[in-house]
Amino acid sequence: MARMVVVEAKQRIDVHSLENLHLLEDPKALRSHVLRTIFEKCRCRSLFDTRMWDGALSSTVMLLLGMQTIEESKVPEISIILNKRSRKVRQAGDLCCPGGTVEAQLDPWLAKLLSFPGTPLSCWPYWACFRRKNPQAARLLSLLLATGIRESWEEMRLSPFCIRFLGPLPSQRLLLFRRVIHPMVGWVRWQERFILSWEVEKIVSIPLRSLLNPAHYARYRLYVPPDLEEKFNRGTQDFPCFIHATGNQTEVLWGATFRIVTLFMELVFGFKPPEVSSLPLVPGILDEGYIFGRE
Repeated sequence: MARMVVVEAKQRIDVHSLENLHLLEDPKALRSHVLRTIFEKCRCRSLFDTRMWDGALSSTVMLLLGMQTIEESKVPEISIILNKRSRKVRQAGDLCCPGGTVEAQLDPWLAKLLSFPGTPLSCWPYWACFRRKNPQAARLLSLLLATGIRESWEEMRLSPFCIRFLGPLPSQRLLLFRRVIHPMVGWVRWQERFILSWEVEKIVSIPLRSLLNPAHYARYRLYVPPDLEEKFNRGTQDFPCFIHATGNQTEVLWGATFRIVTLFMELVFGFKPPEVSSLPLVPGILDEGYIFGRE
C-alpha cells in the first residue's frame, strides 16, 4: 500500500455516545442483539427491490463474525472475518466477504437441505414464521444463503456446521461491476483455522472495537491512468475506507465490503464513519490488472 498522506481531521466522534458498547464484552448478548436488530430493521425487503436488479448479476456474501486472536499472546476479540483476494483473481488485494454467484445446478438442492433440523437456516429463530408468512421470500433467502455457505466452504473451508445464521442485511449494488450483493450475517462457532483456496491470499480479522475508532478511517484516492480513463468511465475519485494495521501489515477496507461492514456497525452500534472530506488520504491505482486479474 502507498504511503498515507495525513491531513488534519475536521470531525470528531464521541465513541462513548454510541449504543451498545457493552456488547463488545458479551458475545452471547451481541449475537442476540444482532439477530433481533437485523430482523426488526431489515426483514429481507431489499431481496425483492427490482430497482436494485435492473439486469445485474446477483451474488451472496457472508459477513462473518467470531472470536478471533488478532495478535499472538492477545486475548480473542469479537471480530469480522474477511478474505484478502489473491493476485489470481479480479480486484486482487481487496478485502472481501466470502461469496459468489448462484450455481443454478447445485444451490437449489443445497437450499432444500437448509430446511432440515440443525442447519443454519432452520436454527434461525425467525425461520418457521417467516417461511409460513412469506413463502416466496423464504425460498429466495434459502437459495442465497445456500450460495453463501457453499462459497465459504470453497474459499476457506468454513464448515456449515460452524455457522450460526443471524440474518440478511440490505442488498448492495456495485458501482464498478454490474452486480447486486446480498449480505448474510453469520457467527462462526468453534472453527479457528481455515484452509484457503487459490482465490484467497489470507484471512484478515478486524476487531469490532477497531471499527468503532474514527481514527482508523481514511480517504482512499484512486488514480486511473490517462489511457484507461475512457475505458473505466472515470478519473480520480475518493472513497471512504478503513485502515487495519497489525505489526508490519496494513490493509485497506473499501468499496462494497466497506459499505456492508459500516452498515452493520450502524445497525448494531449506531456508528457512522467520519465524513470522507475530513479524512487523511491514502493513494491507490485502478488499472487493468485490478479489473481483470494479474496472473
